Amino acid sequence: MITVKSFEFNYFSVNTYLLHDETSEAVLIDCGCFRKEEEQELSDYVTANRLTIKHLLCTHLHLDHVFGNEFVNNVYGLRPKAHRADVETLPSSQEQARLFGLQDRVKTIPVERYIVGNEVITFGNSELIALLVPGHSPGSLAFYNKKYAFAIVGDAIFNGSIGRTDLWGGNQEVLIAALRDKILSLPDETILYPGHGPETNVIKESLNNPFL
Repeated sequence: MITVKSFEFNYFSVNTYLLHDETSEAVLIDCGCFRKEEEQELSDYVTANRLTIKHLLCTHLHLDHVFGNEFVNNVYGLRPKAHRADVETLPSSQEQARLFGLQDRVKTIPVERYIVGNEVITFGNSELIALLVPGHSPGSLAFYNKKYAFAIVGDAIFNGSIGRTDLWGGNQEVLIAALRDKILSLPDETILYPGHGPETNVIKESLNNPFL
């Protein structure tokens, strides 16, 4: 069984996800912790559950989703994994932070390696399939677990909405096509865990999302 633990972090109310199974191996997705108390909340959970974090994954590299990468690198010795298109297209974390006057609070942690579409990422007895869902950003990814029917979808799709497309490399037509191809094609009962706000599922968004 996979436990999906969510945290709401930073000024942008980002959902950070920590997934772990019965082996106590874990993956951390979109680490957004910014304040010291947020870092403590994350590390307390890891310690209490005796977890070993195997991967730091990024659905995309917008600033609000990577605030905690430096903390994870310093404490757990992990560097992020992300899609090449975001690394090559988006400004660095520090460059993005200048827009918010936060450049002194953010350090860009280089990507350890690139994730490609349909790559299988393993931890413990579990696996995630990386789905390329561009449009919110050029290299946006979703991480899908078939056995337990859920996907961590970043900012590609929300409960009743879709991601904004007015940032670097965003494209609404590309996003809608990718969502129909990669997300709405998943089984109806698949739970979707977004980068902001409450969870949803494939059938609900198929029937009710006004953008799709």
